Amino acid sequence: MISMAARGWALLGCAIAAEVTATLSLKGALEAPALYAVVVFGYLGAFALLTAVLRTGMGLGVAYGIWAAAGVALTAVLSMAVYGEPLTPLMGVGIALVITGVLCVELGSRTGPTGAQDHGTGAEAPAAPAGRAPDTGPAEEADR
Repeated sequence: MISMAARGWALLGCAIAAEVTATLSLKGALEAPALYAVVVFGYLGAFALLTAVLRTGMGLGVAYGIWAAAGVALTAVLSMAVYGEPLTPLMGVGIALVITGVLCVELGSRTGPTGAQDHGTGAEAPAAPAGRAPDTGPAEEADR
């Protein structure tokens, strides 16, 4: 059985692929309007998959950051291959900076404010409201 974390990463890869396919098809649709169907279904699929990623417990900042950064990087590289668009050294530096930033978000999410590891899911236990002790469960609430 695949772990929730592994499932989240696999779904995230699929969400990225759907988004990049839709984005590349957007330019192609200017010449072949039938590709607008790929654009619509690609974006719908990407957001549905991103929702499924979040349901696995991956943090929103991590999932969206990786999704967006990978989408930018892959779209830039693939638009060069598919459409002959330029990929300048400055664009390469920008892509590297975006990836570095997302890597910092991912690594930072692995250690929460208390220093506890969340094992790569990005999920953290919800904090109790200020001035109130966290609930410990139904049995102890009955004692109050």
